[in-house]
Amino acid sequence: METWIGWIIIGGIAGWLAGKLMKGGGFGIVVNVLLGIVGSVIGGWLFGLAGITAGGIIGSLASATVGAIVLLAIVGLFKK
Repeated sequence: METWIGWIIIGGIAGWLAGKLMKGGGFGIVVNVLLGIVGSVIGGWLFGLAGITAGGIIGSLASATVGAIVLLAIVGLFKK
């Protein structure tokens, strides 16, 4: 899934997952999915910095979920 549509789908799933994993950090399904799409880029960047190679759909989902969690945590700081 190396296409833009693939990243949007993976990012959307990651945003939904991050919203479920972050207790009290969710902003609703639509915003979580949008943050997940942006978070997938952040996750890929963070994994690259750490030297972690995440291949395939599971690896992409893992990096996107980590990025979405980080983004939800940052946005959550400003929400309060």
